[in-house]
Amino acid sequence: MTQITPNHTQTVSGWAALDNSGKITPYTFKRRENGVDDVTIEILYCGMCHTDLHYAKNDWGITMYPVVPGHEITGLITKVGSNVTRFKEGDRVGIGCLAASCLECEFCNDSQENYCDKIQFTYNGIFWDGSITYGGYSNMIVADQRYVVHVPENLAMDAAAPLLCAGITVFSPMKDNNMLNSPGKKLGVVGLGGLGHVAVKFGKAFGLHVTVISTSPSKEKEAKERLGADGFIVSSDLQQMKAGKRTLDFIIDTVSAPHSLGPILELLKVNGTLVLVGAPDKPVELPSFPLIFGKRAVKGSMTGGMKETQEMMDLCGKHNITCDVEVVSPDKINEAMGRLAKNDVRYRFVIDIAGKSLDH
Repeated sequence: MTQITPNHTQTVSGWAALDNSGKITPYTFKRRENGVDDVTIEILYCGMCHTDLHYAKNDWGITMYPVVPGHEITGLITKVGSNVTRFKEGDRVGIGCLAASCLECEFCNDSQENYCDKIQFTYNGIFWDGSITYGGYSNMIVADQRYVVHVPENLAMDAAAPLLCAGITVFSPMKDNNMLNSPGKKLGVVGLGGLGHVAVKFGKAFGLHVTVISTSPSKEKEAKERLGADGFIVSSDLQQMKAGKRTLDFIIDTVSAPHSLGPILELLKVNGTLVLVGAPDKPVELPSFPLIFGKRAVKGSMTGGMKETQEMMDLCGKHNITCDVEVVSPDKINEAMGRLAKNDVRYRFVIDIAGKSLDH
C-alpha cells in the first residue's frame, strides 16, 4: 500500500455538519497537497444521497464531526501527479464512495475494492496518511487516481453526478446477475426513488421488461410515461400482487424503509433472485416459505469496484443515461436535506458547487 506523508496545506471552502442536529453550515478546512499518484479536482457538482443525511445526523452512531458529506462528485482536473497516466488537466471526472483500500487483498486484486476489509470512504473515512476524509460538499478535492473515473463527454455533469453512487449501486447487481446481456428477461424494481429510477433506465437500455413495484399508485404514470416502465404493481394491492406472482426473473429492492420481503419474493419465478440495495435501519422480514417453495435467493449488494464504475459510466455515455435531478445552490442545502428526509425529490438533488461564490 502506498503510504503518504500528511501535507495538508491547501485551504478549502465547503459545508459541514458540526453536530447531530444535522444542520449544514459553511466550513473552511485543509486538504493535502497533490501527491505523485493524485489528481486535484475542481468540484462542479455534488449529488445528495440519503447516506449524507444519515451521517449528518449521526443516525448510525459512527459520524466523526465535523463531517463534510458528498460522494457523488463531478468536476474538472486542475492538477496531476507525476505518476498519473490515466488523466490530464482539464479532464471531466467523477468520484464516488471510495477513497482508499488496501490494494493487496483478493478483492482489491479482483477490481472489487468496495468489498475490501480496509475500505475507506470519500468522507468520514481515515485515509492512508491518517487524516479524516472530507467529501464533495466543497470546492475542490484531492484523490488518488485509482479511485477516479472519466465522465463521458456527452453526459451533463450535473445529471451524471448521482451515477457515482445511485447508478453504480443498481448497475453492479444487474451485471453480477447477468441482466446486462439478457434482453427480454423480466426485471422488477422495488421503489421509484433515486436508485429505482436509474434501475428502470438501465433495464430499458439493456432490453429488459421492467416492472416497478411501489406503495404509491400515483407514481404509475411517471414510471410508464416518463421512464418507460412496462408494468407497475401497487404492492399494497393484493389482487395486483397475486396477478404478478411468478412473473419476474430478477428484482432489485431499493427501499430503505423496513418492509417484508415475503410478498415481493412471490413475484419471482422459480430460481429467481432478489437483491437488496436499500439499507433499512431495522431488520427486514424474510419468511421461509417463499424461499423454499420457489427455490429463490436473496442477496445483498453495495456500490461497485472502480473498473465496474468506469464500465457503467461508459455504458451511460453510450446509451445517454443520466439521472433525473433537481439542482440546488449551496445556500439551499439544508432545505434540500429536509425534503430529502421526506423523499420529496424527483429523483436526486444535486448541489451546484461552482455556481455560487464560496466566500464566507
